[in-house]
This record gives sequence, C-alpha cells and structure tokens, in this order.
Amino acid sequence: MKDALRLRPGTADDHPAIVDLLDTVFHEELAEEYREVSATVYEPERALVVEDAGAVVAHTNVLSRDLTVPGAILPAAHVTGVGVLPTHRRQGLLTRMMHRQLRDVAEAGREPVAVLWASETKIYPRFGYGPASSRLSLSIMNREISLPAPPADPAGRLRMGKPLDLLPAIAKVFEQLRPEQVGWSSRDERWWRYVLVDPKDHRDGATKRYGVVHEGPDGPTGYALWRVKDNWTDHGPNAEVQVREVVAADPETYQALWRFLLGIDLSRSVKVSLAALDEPLQYLVDEPRRLGSVVLDGLWVRLIDLPRALAGRRYAAPVDVVLDVTDPLLEQNTGRWRLTGGPDGATCTRTTDPADLACTVTELGAAYLGATTLASLAAAGRVRQLTRNDPTNAFRWHRLPSPTEVF
Repeated sequence: MKDALRLRPGTADDHPAIVDLLDTVFHEELAEEYREVSATVYEPERALVVEDAGAVVAHTNVLSRDLTVPGAILPAAHVTGVGVLPTHRRQGLLTRMMHRQLRDVAEAGREPVAVLWASETKIYPRFGYGPASSRLSLSIMNREISLPAPPADPAGRLRMGKPLDLLPAIAKVFEQLRPEQVGWSSRDERWWRYVLVDPKDHRDGATKRYGVVHEGPDGPTGYALWRVKDNWTDHGPNAEVQVREVVAADPETYQALWRFLLGIDLSRSVKVSLAALDEPLQYLVDEPRRLGSVVLDGLWVRLIDLPRALAGRRYAAPVDVVLDVTDPLLEQNTGRWRLTGGPDGATCTRTTDPADLACTVTELGAAYLGATTLASLAAAGRVRQLTRNDPTNAFRWHRLPSPTEVF
C-alpha cells in the first residue's frame, strides 16, 4: 500500500483537487470566488502532494512572502494548506511531506525561517516549529466601556467605502507601517485581493465587509476592516461588529478608529480575533474586563538557516552569547554558534567556545520574534542555562508580534 503512495512536487493542474482535499480536511466548502482568487497566490512549484492511484490524498505548500521580524524584514517560507485525507491518516504522510519540505526550503536557500499557523498545536514541534507569538481574541461589550473623549479639533476625518475602492489608501498605510510591525507578512496586489475576497456564503449571515480610512492633513494614517452580524432580541438591537483589522500610524488615529467601531449603531458587541497581546485598547477603555480577552497561540516559527536567521534580526540589548543547538532534521544547524550583536545588527558564526545555553532549534524558533522568552523556556526546562550569560533581554523587542492574518 505505502509503495503506491507517491510524494511529488505539485503542479498548477493540482489546484482544484487540492482545494477539494482542504475542504474535506478543514470541514468547509470554499466558494467558487474564493477558489479563483486562491489560485492567484498558490505556488504550485513549491507545493508537495501525495498521490494514490492518481488522486491527491495529502498536500502542503510554501508561499513566498516576507515577514517582519525584530528590526528587519526577511524572506520567510509561509507554510500552509497542510492536510491528509481521513482515509490516509496514520500512514506517515504528514511526516514525509514536512521533512521533504524542510529540506527543499533549506536547499533553495531563499528563506532563513519558516512560519505557519497551527490547526493542531501538538503536531508542529515535531518538525522544529516553536510557538513564537500569542494573540488576543476579544468579545467586547461595547455599550459598557468608554474611550477618552476625542480632541476638540481632530486632525483627521474618516472616509468609509468598499475595501477594494479604498485599497490605494489602505495599502499605503500598511506598507508605511509594516517595517515596524513584527509578525506582519508582505502583501502585493495579488495578496490584497486574496485578503479582501468576500464571498457571500462565507459570511455566516453577516453583512459584506466594509472599510474605513482615517485621513490626516498629509494623507491616510490608518484604516479598519469590519462587517456586522445583525441580531434582535426581546430587548431590542443586539448586532455584533466583527473586526478584521485595525491599523493606525499614531494614537489619535487609533482612538478615532476604535471610537467608530465601538459606536456603530444597533450593535451591542464587537468581536476581534487577531488582537496583539499588548493591544493598546486594553489601556484605553475604562473597564478592560468588558473586553472579554482570551489568549490564544499565534505564529509558529522554524529556523531553516540558523546563522542567517539569528544574524538577520536585531536585538534590544547588546548580546554576545554561545548557543549549543540541536536540530535533528536539518543537521547543518546543529552545533555551537556565537551570536554577537545589538540594535544595529548581528553576526552568528560557528565556534568551539564553551556554550552559555543549550536548546533545540524549536526553542530558538519560539524566542525568535521576541514574545516567548528564553527565561520562561528555561524555567520550563526547555532551555538549559549553562552560565550566567543570559540573552533573554536581548531577544525581547519593544512591541510584541501582531500578526494580522491567518494564511
């Protein structure tokens, strides 16, 4: 049976079968509009499929995008579409695909890191991925909180419209802010259309998506994307505002956008799925408990080329540390590495010097974006601190990662 299961690179002709497979695996049915736009961002040459008698039974793909990391933007292998048909589980197909994918990405030499969202979090540490960020899910009782009063003479105004009509302004703000927003992925025109695709049968009874742009004297300074799910009870209107993104260049813009979203007529709640763990809204409202905050996992990171990855980001404090790293899947990462650097840059080279700490590549992936601390991992027994030279503060960053999309 296993001999009949052929692992091979994907092709453009595989896309319909892959979407059918993912519909089955993730228990959904993608609209035709969504299928069409997903084909524009799909990269068949970076896909892997397992074929059984001509049928696609397993799949994974890499999307070529950049990722903002502390102090830099790096190419990152965005891993997505990982799935195996129920009839072919427990046959080692996922392991075969993930091992092959890691080797392919490493051999291509484009990306020093890989990143993904985990549908089941117990799976991906087996392949060296570490939990590199968390996120807040907010269920806000918007009629029970208040924000600071707006300025008497606000510097900007809000302009509402269809997201695609507002795209020039939205994309401009996104690109201006992206270099400083750890966890953000690049979006070219194809990706913007993928992010904004809005099939009616994917709205779960809610309205179409709306956009609003905040414009200052010198141009756009922020935007928000949302929809509303209508509801009425015996007590009257009870609609839910579902927020997709809030992006702001300054505090005044941020407050103006949130005043707008929290004040939408006939609504009694606001749902946000991708808020940052240090979301400023927590420090603006007068009753933060009414935000209904729940902490969930976010991006998972895997170091592909360890020295390039560690030298590619910046560090919040001077660091000179020797890391003893084990990587059972990409053996070129195994060994002792001296990491030297700070806010202006870093180097990472092999060394025979005694190690200051020891860990696997999984723990370095977890610490890479500055959210999961090496000290916490050491307290859990995942990192062994061998000397008093602790690089925890250097790996931190001034803001926590704030991923804006699940890819």
